Amino acid sequence: MTHRMDRREWLIGSTALAATASIAITGSANADTLPLSRPQAGSSTRPADPFRYCLNTSTLRGQKLSLREEVRIASQAGYTGIEPWIREIQAHVKQGGSLKDLNKEIADSGLTVESAIGFSNWIVDDDTQRSKALEQAKREMDLVRQIGGTRIAAPPAGATNQDDLDLAAAAQRYRTLLELGQKMGVTPQLELWGFSKTLSRLGELAHVAVESGHADACVMPDVYHIYKGGSDFNGLKLFNGKQIHVFHMNDYPAQPPRSEINDAARVYPGDGVAPLPQIFETLRSIGFQGALSLELFNPDYWNQDPLTVAKTGLDKMRQSANG
Repeated sequence: MTHRMDRREWLIGSTALAATASIAITGSANADTLPLSRPQAGSSTRPADPFRYCLNTSTLRGQKLSLREEVRIASQAGYTGIEPWIREIQAHVKQGGSLKDLNKEIADSGLTVESAIGFSNWIVDDDTQRSKALEQAKREMDLVRQIGGTRIAAPPAGATNQDDLDLAAAAQRYRTLLELGQKMGVTPQLELWGFSKTLSRLGELAHVAVESGHADACVMPDVYHIYKGGSDFNGLKLFNGKQIHVFHMNDYPAQPPRSEINDAARVYPGDGVAPLPQIFETLRSIGFQGALSLELFNPDYWNQDPLTVAKTGLDKMRQSANG
């Protein structure tokens, strides 16, 4: 049985179809199935807020806390997620800690392990070095999975000083890493490093992710690294927000200049000159509903009370995100 579609019905159908299109890779199974953090009492996530708020533990590195202490502080400060570094998980195990107990402690604190920071040299040209790096990545993914995480950063570690890396080869290597992650249940997120000679620009990040041809391909941008690498923030408009699970949040001052600025100069969101209103408008427009992870390396903050730093960072991140 057929009927004639009127103009209004045709427009509605066309609009719905267009809304699903994106030049970035779509269809990631992980993006659709990952659970959202549940709002807790005093949680930073409100019903109208499309983002989750996460603490990257580099923000408190100078205080030399244990991972368990960082979990407690993140929870007390009101975050819904935490992003530890692999070396912290390894230190926990080395000191006799149980990953199963840590998993429960994180969950009982109302937190989700949004991601973890690792540095395997998956992208390098040397076959032997890359093979070892994949074994390292496998071990690191296993650690992340045991504490309840499902994502790990995949920066261009090992190739930061190489200015002739073949991006087509990098895309195939990223696909291999993604295939490993699919087996391990942990998705590697292609991370931007603005100081690197490769994967320092948004265009390079997009090229490697798209040309990997893998459904789980995703990217991890960072306010500071976009600036450091020289990309325009308008480039974010060309990404599919569903393929950005974690966005590293920070700000940077007007001085020192781009050529001299380094990680230590990062400041709280809103305390620098980054175009945060534009960035958040773009994130909303591309459909990003992931985690904003506060990643700072400021030695001034490391000399302060860690709970105060965590709370201040969360408050400023929320204020910046919500205007």
